[in-house]
Amino acid sequence: MATKIDKDACREAYNQVRDDNTEINWASFIYKDSMIISGGQGTDYEEFKSQCKDDVRLYGFVRITTGDAMSKRAKFTLITWIGEKVSGLQRAKISTDKTLVKDIVQNFAKEFMISDIRELDEDYIRTELKKAGGANYDAQAEHGETTARRSGADELITTSPRHLVEGEVGPL
Repeated sequence: MATKIDKDACREAYNQVRDDNTEINWASFIYKDSMIISGGQGTDYEEFKSQCKDDVRLYGFVRITTGDAMSKRAKFTLITWIGEKVSGLQRAKISTDKTLVKDIVQNFAKEFMISDIRELDEDYIRTELKKAGGANYDAQAEHGETTARRSGADELITTSPRHLVEGEVGPL
């Protein structure tokens, strides 16, 4: 039987996570028979993690706040959780079912497919989101440097006040 999705309920949960005026920072989308439904939402990331059990497959849309004291930014991620005891057939359906979720969850910085609970560590997710975000202004506080990703390139560009001498231009 083809999987369907409760578009209205899932879109409402997605919008609550995206809304800067709510405390909601995660929403899950779970399977009920052959239907993907809203599985809940909340403010505590640990609550989201507690839904990720060995025999469960679900999708999570999570808001993580990154930045430093001067600039806070909300970054979003789509997490596909596939528990280690999920059957082969259900695992196979994840890739096609995910397109239903992505019709609703369209804006996120990074996507994860996870089956090991240790990979759901919030600090790990935050670090990966920072990497996906390009410019890393936290590095200025640590090293007096600014790091940015050149558009379309896999290399990082680092500029530092130490490299600048009067009349010279730093690395491009």
